[in-house]
Amino acid sequence: MAAHPQHKPSLRQELLAQRQAISSVLREEWNAAIGKHLQHLLEWQPARSIGVFWPMRSEPDLRQLFDEWTASGVQLALPVVIDPLLPLKFLAWAPGDPLMKDAMGVWVPAKACGELEPELLLIPCVGYNRDKFRLGYGGGFYDRTLASSPRPRAIGVAYSCSRADFAVESHDIALDAVVTEAGIES
Repeated sequence: MAAHPQHKPSLRQELLAQRQAISSVLREEWNAAIGKHLQHLLEWQPARSIGVFWPMRSEPDLRQLFDEWTASGVQLALPVVIDPLLPLKFLAWAPGDPLMKDAMGVWVPAKACGELEPELLLIPCVGYNRDKFRLGYGGGFYDRTLASSPRPRAIGVAYSCSRADFAVESHDIALDAVVTEAGIES
């Protein structure tokens, strides 16, 4: 699939429909494979704090890893939109901590305290290209976050069927790697 910037909305819709059509059995297998690849990556390049995401819209589900990471001393954080034009903020969170839906329908920590700057961000991708640029939902939140300094390591998380050709715009920022069920693309 190839898309110019003006065609990103239609590519986004195609990729979301494709991701939604993945069977639950296959999705579970792929989530487990993504988890193994992420564990391997973190053995090579450990992180003391990780910005994770709560899965929505059929995104890869990494929640099975959250308990393991927390037990090993890794501080997790979930992204929060403070203002639609600003970078994301990350609030400390651990499995079992209460969550609530924000105005956009995204699960966020119920307690708005414990802001931190994670060393590593795991970023869900609607799509990604061979140069590790991400296609998201179109709000630009992660691009604004990655444009800040210091820039955290950024690992995209996607299913390999989400790889697509699309034009990169001036505000797009490449990820350091993309992890799929097929492996690590760095």
